[in-house]
Amino acid sequence: MQNLVVLTGAGMSAESGIRTFRDSNGLWEEYDVMEVASIQGWYKNPALILSFYNERRKQMFDCEPNTGHKLLADLEKKFKVRIITQNIDNLHEKAGSSQVLHLHGELTKARSSADPSLVYEIGNKEIKIGEMCEKGSQLRPFIVWFGEEVPKLEEAIHLVECADILCIIGTSLNVYPAAGLLHYAPAGCPVYLIDPNPPSGLPKRIHVIAKGAGEGVAEFTKELKYEK
Repeated sequence: MQNLVVLTGAGMSAESGIRTFRDSNGLWEEYDVMEVASIQGWYKNPALILSFYNERRKQMFDCEPNTGHKLLADLEKKFKVRIITQNIDNLHEKAGSSQVLHLHGELTKARSSADPSLVYEIGNKEIKIGEMCEKGSQLRPFIVWFGEEVPKLEEAIHLVECADILCIIGTSLNVYPAAGLLHYAPAGCPVYLIDPNPPSGLPKRIHVIAKGAGEGVAEFTKELKYEK
């Protein structure tokens, strides 16, 4: 089987009702991103951070995978699909994708604020001030914030380096280091970008499908000559 590596961003889940930061009526209109998505924000106001991600988690469990999620899961019948997502929701997994690498963490998990290796499955439960890990430190969302290293970046780079086909869906290609993954695709590896508003100045090697996730992935599967 060919290695199909898929990099997904906020636009992948937008059609499922997950609110993004950048779009109109996005979360940036309500919150300063550095207040709710940075390690400095956590040190300044952990209660606000916990409330913000508790709300995101609650919203996530009210959402279902969209057509794009489901089509990617179905591609596992013909390709060795590896999904690298910048999203913290679980919609790829709910759709049936079996190999998903979360670069920026997962809403369904909590971790120790002192020991990053202590990670706990919490499902749809809230995290509250005063909830401690087994070593006595406050639990925090299992999220990679601005100002923190991306622990799974090297693993993601390796996946892209081994890609036979690379598909990028719903990401602005502005958030680093994730945006830099494109440059690790092997020479000759076909690269697709699915986004209704693709950025300008893209490398010529990128085949643009200017559609949303559902329609775009449907067109992408036709490009691959994949039939159920």
